[in-house]
Amino acid sequence: MREYLLFLKTTGAKSLLIAAFPARFAYGMIGLGLYFKVYHETQSIATAGFAAGANGIAGSLTTGVRAALLDKYGLKWPIRFFVPAYAASILLVNATHDKTLLLLFAILLGLCAPPINLSVRPLWRSIVPQEKLRTAYAIDSTSMEIAAILGPLAVTALALSQHPALALTLCSFSLLSGGLSISFLEVVGRWIPEVKNPSEKKLFRIPGIRLLALEGLFIGLGTGIFSIALPAFTTIAHVPKMTSIILGVQSSTMIFGSLVAGTVGKHWTPLQAFKRNYIFWTLATLPLAFTTPGWSLMLVGGVMGFFVGAQQVFYLEILEFIRPKGAAASALGWMWMIEGSAGAVGSAIAGTLSESVGPQFCFALSTACVVVGAFITFGGQRYLQKANKKSLTEG
Repeated sequence: MREYLLFLKTTGAKSLLIAAFPARFAYGMIGLGLYFKVYHETQSIATAGFAAGANGIAGSLTTGVRAALLDKYGLKWPIRFFVPAYAASILLVNATHDKTLLLLFAILLGLCAPPINLSVRPLWRSIVPQEKLRTAYAIDSTSMEIAAILGPLAVTALALSQHPALALTLCSFSLLSGGLSISFLEVVGRWIPEVKNPSEKKLFRIPGIRLLALEGLFIGLGTGIFSIALPAFTTIAHVPKMTSIILGVQSSTMIFGSLVAGTVGKHWTPLQAFKRNYIFWTLATLPLAFTTPGWSLMLVGGVMGFFVGAQQVFYLEILEFIRPKGAAASALGWMWMIEGSAGAVGSAIAGTLSESVGPQFCFALSTACVVVGAFITFGGQRYLQKANKKSLTEG
């Protein structure tokens, strides 16, 4: 903990994290907020899951495009365009009651998604020295996970209150205030896109990138399935408020996992850390299908969250080693596009499967996706050997 306090005190990290937090809080709210809004209007879990999936697909399929805009034009103006458009779209969804329009506006919302996290991640290399990069990724992931705790708690409490419209209203306001705050930071204005190296291969011509894309497809699918199976499970069991509690527990352990990843095992290369953590993450998911929406799911979800939090830190490091020069934002953007699109498909089918087969079947599918992701990583690790060193400058 002392290392993190010194990190915040001696770098420009604090202002970046503070500015980004309201927008990340809004991101923590929007998924469940949209789910509860559509369910409230239609009384259909399948429709609510489909709306969440359509929103996710629209946002994910255009993530790579937004990332390319950042790498070409910088960070400031893309943020200033997308943030107000997204905030207005949230209010449009909130004011709508027709099923068809809700689905259409959910897609519009995805198309307007602002590149907040895509903008924050490339800034760390200009703020901190190379030896502090894992610490920066850890504390950045922690910020996202704190928002992921508070967001679902807030949106569930408001969506199930006597004034459910306040949930998406708060989401819109938080996104607008946080997003615009980021765009006016000095470090954002100073950030200059990297110059591409013409001798390097293009992004998807790199075998390691293709491997990470394939792995991300399965992880995204499993995450999307879990994100809808969980509220469906608690809704069917007549304990919908357990959704935010379970997510809160999982997000809390994700924070701990990220912090541990940032300080422990620094003698490991990113690839070594990624593989070792993958083993424990896979084992942690195995009991998921046998849980109930109470203590057992909180326990399993909490253990899973710890290893997910750590994995995010190591993943960002690996991508930084593997990506070509000039793709500081777009490498992560395209990976998130693939993972997010798969997650959106998972969300879309999970609602129907939860109603027709059962949420626990969806949990089993989610576990299977993690297992497949592990096999892909270990089977193709030779393509990730660039990340098998401790420093970007190491030969």
